Amino acid sequence: MNEYTGVAVSAGRVIDPVKVMAPSVAEPERGEVLAEGEAREKEASRIAEAAAAVRADLEARAERASGDGQAVLEATAQMAADPTLTTSAEQLVRTAGMSAERAVWEAGDQVATMLEGLGGYMAERSSDVKDVRARIVAQLRGEEAPGIPFSEERFILVAQDLAPADTATLDPSIVSALVTSDGGPQSHTAILARQLGIPAVVAAKGVDEIEQGTVVYVDGAAGTVTSEFGERERELSAAWYELLKNPLTYEGGGAELSDGTRVPLLANVGSAKDAALAAEANADGVGLFRTEFCFLDREEEPSVEEQAEAYAGVLRQFPGKKVVIRTIDAGADKPLPFLTDAEEPNPALGVRAYRTSWEKRSVLENQLKAIVKASAETDAEPWVMAPMISTLEDTEDFVAIAREAGVKHAGIMVETPSAALTSDHLMGVADFASIGTNDLAQYTMAADRMLGALAKLNDPWQPAVLALVGATATGARVAGGDLEAFGDGANKPVGVCGEAAGDPALAVVLVGLGVNSLSMTPRSLPAVAKVLSTVSLEQTRELARIAVSAPTAAEGKRAVREQLPILEEIGL
Repeated sequence: MNEYTGVAVSAGRVIDPVKVMAPSVAEPERGEVLAEGEAREKEASRIAEAAAAVRADLEARAERASGDGQAVLEATAQMAADPTLTTSAEQLVRTAGMSAERAVWEAGDQVATMLEGLGGYMAERSSDVKDVRARIVAQLRGEEAPGIPFSEERFILVAQDLAPADTATLDPSIVSALVTSDGGPQSHTAILARQLGIPAVVAAKGVDEIEQGTVVYVDGAAGTVTSEFGERERELSAAWYELLKNPLTYEGGGAELSDGTRVPLLANVGSAKDAALAAEANADGVGLFRTEFCFLDREEEPSVEEQAEAYAGVLRQFPGKKVVIRTIDAGADKPLPFLTDAEEPNPALGVRAYRTSWEKRSVLENQLKAIVKASAETDAEPWVMAPMISTLEDTEDFVAIAREAGVKHAGIMVETPSAALTSDHLMGVADFASIGTNDLAQYTMAADRMLGALAKLNDPWQPAVLALVGATATGARVAGGDLEAFGDGANKPVGVCGEAAGDPALAVVLVGLGVNSLSMTPRSLPAVAKVLSTVSLEQTRELARIAVSAPTAAEGKRAVREQLPILEEIGL
């Protein structure tokens, strides 16, 4: 191999051998039946033997795992031991003469469909059935089982992509980097890598063809993978591993620039458990509280009381601090049966997020009541914002609903170019804004952020995206009547809560563009604070100018990183 280039999603540089994850198990051919005269009973007996082998393997893996990974493996092992799947498959062999592989596949479909029909928790178990089905088929064929390879030695995991179930067994002390041929910067794999702090590159076409055991150098910041490396790359890898042994810390109170300017560093959370981890990491508050966890996998809207209890669990972790709550972001990749239309031809551009309130206003009104109720029971300072705001009319409508419910700080998310370009008008009404760089990139570049083929377009370093971030900050300052305002002192503060804020180099640029606060996964807080401490506010503005004026995202990123030697010093 020479070099593969993909999309950089998590910084870090490592040199280790490759283990390639087995591809998904192929469906047995339809109509696959036994040859005339072949013993059906003998074929049926193979199913129980294969299931027992799968169960034993999963139990052995569970013994070596811990925490959530162990729980997932134990639950999957129990599913392999459940006779429902194997009995149905054996019956198909005996009555229809199917091969064992085809019978297991069809029986798995039947059981999964039955569970999906039951809804709720049982519906969630349908994916476990399909996982066990694939493992049994692989065992029958003598193929490697799907999932992350087992190893006691450190390795770089290479795959087409990772399923959510795969990630439960990923051990960051063993898997030193992730590289996938598919996926994008907002894929499950990318988000997981950032949360775990593992160097990662996605959408690196052809990388899954690397031979097992090949020693490669992965640069998670540059988005490259190569087997051709020298002493300099070894030094950079050593710096990364030194950082892992002696990790940076963040004490809270905001990142302090070299000139004394402070930038609040907040956390993105989705549950009370996430909030507890963010508080332990000394986050200065919450910059994005995703409330969808209360609504997903539900056929009906949760009650005000149920929502209030869930929200209070997050608010209690940050007494006296800001917690920015995003109202329900339903639609697109988060459909809800009671709120969104599953038949929309293009849901990412459809009736999603705030727009669902146009027809079903009570869902948003009830959520706001629940937030106010939760805040009355805690000491946190809730700021509430609506996603997918595009116009002044949207802003006026949401702020009016929020005020009526008793919300003190009502804001908007800036995710569309229209909101960014007219932010001076919108911020004349809203109290604050938060920029969702993931969706802003999607709508600016006309590129579905869920498609790996468009990953390079959904890069927050795109000059057009950064220009819109700057326009938003400038508009907010105009609306606030103070063009020099910064940080917590801004009359109309603008934060960034997209994944861009967790990139230490890009965080410098965002501050230079006029962003008042940054919100990220808690693991990113120390590195962002460290890098920001090496530059003054004036230097951030110069680096922002370089990034926005660059002809391409790659050139802007390279030029900015060259001006930040601290990145190489700490292995990023």
